Amino acid sequence: MAGKKRGTWGIRFLIHLFTVALGVLFFWLEGFLLEDIQSIPGPLFEEVRVKYVDPALDAKADRVAKQIAALDREIAGKREEQHLLDESTKNFQSTINQLVDLQRQSIEKAVALSESEKETISTSLKRYLENQKNYQELIKNITDLAGRKRLLDEEKRTLDRQIDEQMTLARWEYERVCESQRMKLALYQLAILAPLLLVAGYLLLNRRGSMYYPLFLAFGGATILQAALVVHEYFPSRYTKYALIAVLLGVVARILIHFIKIVAAPKLDWLLRQYREAYERFLCPLCEYPIRTGPRKFLYWTRRTVNKILPQADCTGKNEPYHCPSCGTTLFEPCPACKEVRHSLLEHCEHCGAKKDVR
Repeated sequence: MAGKKRGTWGIRFLIHLFTVALGVLFFWLEGFLLEDIQSIPGPLFEEVRVKYVDPALDAKADRVAKQIAALDREIAGKREEQHLLDESTKNFQSTINQLVDLQRQSIEKAVALSESEKETISTSLKRYLENQKNYQELIKNITDLAGRKRLLDEEKRTLDRQIDEQMTLARWEYERVCESQRMKLALYQLAILAPLLLVAGYLLLNRRGSMYYPLFLAFGGATILQAALVVHEYFPSRYTKYALIAVLLGVVARILIHFIKIVAAPKLDWLLRQYREAYERFLCPLCEYPIRTGPRKFLYWTRRTVNKILPQADCTGKNEPYHCPSCGTTLFEPCPACKEVRHSLLEHCEHCGAKKDVR
């Protein structure tokens, strides 16, 4: 059996690099597809609200709100008018006080006021009294408007309370519809990913020996990651943790079974690798008893110390057939082709390259 062609270190590095790059591209491609599914429009709150909130209540609340706003503007106007009237009254009062002082001084000096001064006092007093009257009327108007506004505020609060009760039902329904929409999107995305996962699982488990396995690995890794992200996004953690544990149990059990099969019934590649490593450490491939032949005949070593124990004797001695004294396995035997002593548990003779079946 010819050895597998592994290529140079640079080629292997490029294969790993482009495997990762291909996995990223697969991840992006599947992500774009899932984003298109996520862009499907969901329910609108106004559509749900119309079903639960009485339009007559909405109209009445809107009308009352407009009336309250109009009263606020009217009260603000009255208060502004009241402020201006108050300033005017203060001015008239100051003028009257000055004229009264002037009249008192005239009486004290026995000087009579002119007709124009008398008319000015009379006119100022009349306007002052009119302003006082108008001021009182403004206070009454503002009080009436404030009373009407309080009644409308109470009516508005009652309407808002009724609308809030109906809005509560609308919000519950909207949340239910949104959750239903989220589950639909999740099912749509999983419906896309499920067949991809099946294909990826089949390729990863049944095409491990293919020379195109890096392509399958990139595709499978990207698909598994996208599926995990979808499950994490849409499903509650109290459910996903059980699904994750179940998946991990399956993966670990599958890996454990794989290694048990390798030990119980190893494939030829694994078997030859085990034999090669054992010969390199001068240990029996089956029981790991030291192979004491040639210059190592009287030495002792283990798997870890084999490279530290160097034979000092001449290494040019003749090779002879050798059997493990511990388990009896034939480790070195004559080659049927060239008659030189060869490794019994390896496929090819080191002298002539003749092949044998090690099974």
